[in-house]
Amino acid sequence: MTPEVGDIRGAPVIIGAGVAGLMTALHLAPHPVYLLSPTWLGTEASSALAQGALAASLGADDSPDLHLADTLAAGDGLCDESVVRRVLNAADRAIENLMDLGVAFDCSWDGTLRLGLEAAHSRRRIVNAGGDSTGRELVRAHHRCEANAFDHNSGRHGSPPAHCGKWAGQRRAGGKKCTGDCLSDPSTGGIGALFRDTTNPPGSFGHGLALAACAGAELADLEFIQFHPTALDVSHRPMPLVSEAVRGEGAVLINERGHRFLSNTLGGELASRDVVARAVWQQLATGHRVYLDARQSLGQKFAKRFPAVARHCRDGGIDPAVEPIPVRPAAHYHMGGVAVDAAGRSTVPGLWACGEVACTGLHGANRLASNSLTEAVTTSLWVAQSVAAAPAGWQWPRLVAKAPLPPDPSSVRHVASNALGVIRDGQALSDTVETLLPIAVRNTAASDPALIALMIAIAALRREESRGSHCRSDFPPRSAQARSSRLTLASAMTVAAELSLRPAERSA
Repeated sequence: MTPEVGDIRGAPVIIGAGVAGLMTALHLAPHPVYLLSPTWLGTEASSALAQGALAASLGADDSPDLHLADTLAAGDGLCDESVVRRVLNAADRAIENLMDLGVAFDCSWDGTLRLGLEAAHSRRRIVNAGGDSTGRELVRAHHRCEANAFDHNSGRHGSPPAHCGKWAGQRRAGGKKCTGDCLSDPSTGGIGALFRDTTNPPGSFGHGLALAACAGAELADLEFIQFHPTALDVSHRPMPLVSEAVRGEGAVLINERGHRFLSNTLGGELASRDVVARAVWQQLATGHRVYLDARQSLGQKFAKRFPAVARHCRDGGIDPAVEPIPVRPAAHYHMGGVAVDAAGRSTVPGLWACGEVACTGLHGANRLASNSLTEAVTTSLWVAQSVAAAPAGWQWPRLVAKAPLPPDPSSVRHVASNALGVIRDGQALSDTVETLLPIAVRNTAASDPALIALMIAIAALRREESRGSHCRSDFPPRSAQARSSRLTLASAMTVAAELSLRPAERSA
């Protein structure tokens, strides 16, 4: 049954209320904006869980050019240099804007911003708020946003499926229910919930990507998923993150024998995340346990410097001041996303993307730590300017609405975790495509999660090289030519159908 709705045609609709969505709404003020969120304004967004911070070249020994060089190196040949330069040049102003909004960044004794160090950064340029609770502090500050906002709830808990092509607010806002075919900005990224081990909230299964794909948008670089090397190895899900800044303060990775297995690796514990994640994964794959040891570097200062991590450790019965912290890699950030231009426009007129759901070209094959929040707060301004400049009455394509089903990625997790993890191989990827195709084409709770996992598997299968976060055991070398990948729903379904029709390979 189609719900009773009120018409909000003509007003921008922002799907997702993490930092990117909230910043876009702020920049669009005083225009009326509708924020659609599965929960109350970003409380379960990945942004709110971010322990890292914003990266900006604020130090006397730093510059945007040095930050650029670090970003390009981490991106392993796939960054769009013009995008990187534009974002990083705007980073300092973005931090000033956040301070104007009331974000209280951590300062040194003399009142200057305290700059931290994270992996693959050649300088201290990480700006935190609340120690290791930066994401939550940003979201709290943005709750002051003057926007018409309402939760999405389908009558059952969960986000709406992207198959419907548009989202309907079922919870009353100002005594009225709303829907609309309007200018839209999916700021609802993250695909970590497709995996058993993830730092992302339960709803992060790629619903923004599914929405854009079903609308006909082109998706880019889906195969590049960043696995954070130091998630707290406990049963709680999402897995608490042990911030990279802990390693920046001198903590080291050891196995159960006390062996520091990264000591001979360039950069050591502060090598790029893909390098560290693979090293940790290899230790685990050979039967070892892995620990982050901060006893000598931080000791009794740990809880004061990293209160959120210390709290999670205590909940797991661990005292990081006197014992090493058990860690393992976990799905953390998706470099791929909706292909967008410099203004955040997708290939579908009237559809913009911002934040983790977008692929701007900033991160390339491997995100440099803390560049994602910097991206969200800078690009949201450019998206808002583009949306505001759109012709009056411009509507994005009208699609048929269906009664929403609460998405459930649980049946997809085993397949995705085994085939799309830190190390991949062609046979497992092919098998995954065949397994997921029949699930993706059905109209069930698992369909949208299966669709996104399917498209990621196809992109990973087609990239026959190892680059950045994408590591193929059957194609270990990096190709001489760097290329970005592109995929639409139609092209993905064609590839999937062809793979499903292939005769099974027989061994001699």
